[in-house]
Amino acid sequence: MSYLFKQLDLSFQHQITQRIAQKTKPLGSLGQLESLAYQLALIQSQGKKQAVDTIILNTPSVVVFAGDHGIADEGVSIAPSAVTHQMVVNFLSGGAAINCFCRANDVQIMVVDCGILLPIETEHSHLVVQRLGERTQNFVQQAAMTPQQVEQGLEYGQQLVMKVIHAGSNLVMFGEMGIANTSSAAALLAALSGLPSETCVGMGTGISPEQFEKKQMLIDQSVLRCQAVMGDQKRDPKQTLAQLGGFEIVQMVGGFLAAAQHNTPVIVDGFIATVAAYVATLLNPSCRDYMIFAHRSHESGHQAVLQLLEAKPLLDLGLRLGEGTGAVLAVPLLRAAAEFYNTMASFEQAGVTV
Repeated sequence: MSYLFKQLDLSFQHQITQRIAQKTKPLGSLGQLESLAYQLALIQSQGKKQAVDTIILNTPSVVVFAGDHGIADEGVSIAPSAVTHQMVVNFLSGGAAINCFCRANDVQIMVVDCGILLPIETEHSHLVVQRLGERTQNFVQQAAMTPQQVEQGLEYGQQLVMKVIHAGSNLVMFGEMGIANTSSAAALLAALSGLPSETCVGMGTGISPEQFEKKQMLIDQSVLRCQAVMGDQKRDPKQTLAQLGGFEIVQMVGGFLAAAQHNTPVIVDGFIATVAAYVATLLNPSCRDYMIFAHRSHESGHQAVLQLLEAKPLLDLGLRLGEGTGAVLAVPLLRAAAEFYNTMASFEQAGVTV
């Protein structure tokens, strides 16, 4: 898998900034929508002879990656691993929150079996099967997956997102489903950032105080095991993914890299998706330019990783669901940013003098 792509070309940043500044409004009065319009216009101006005057959003699509985790055996979640399978079936039948928000915002959905304990027995058109195994190993005791599974997962994620883009989508989002995946995300964040586990570990979907204490202890133990195994390479992203990652997380990492490689903005969802985004930036920092951060969740580790990425999310709704729900809820804001950039009159056009 190639991680080689360039930073955004900033040649047209002045033209885009001036176009936004000349709209009939006080400078900066549309706040983050102006930054959003600037980012979208800059991305869509890549390879052009001049800055685009029309931002086009084609077929927004969310890809929900599902995987199971061996650490679930430690009792760090409120539900057993079987719930991952049940929720994937719910996604495919249209009954989950992500389905509701996709219908409300005209967003296409795809669900990916990255390696769940119980395979899905269906040929549903929205299901993609690219399993790396039944589930990861319990990373408290051993590596979550092999280096070969990491490479295969990155490749799977890259190829799938390429297909979504080539099918006509120029705005993608990633969601996830996997019992115990907040444990994997917290462990990855702690190991790669050096932040203490108490900063990275949160309550997930609502565990008890006793489970939380155990979860934090196990993350500490797992990170120490990982560091002992990796030695001088303890901050290596791929090796850390092998030690502590999830099948859905590694495929999301590949997806983030593919989106940037194909000049496509990606809306980043909550804690698990943002940790995957963070890992992608460690593999190629340039992919950060293509990321739009949807929301700030109540998971404590999410606050920390957003700071590491210098991200300013669009929404703060107290969400902690995952599935890509926050990302899809941000889509109307992107549409609004594109609409004002495309059609709002300039002072000259409107005959307004200030």
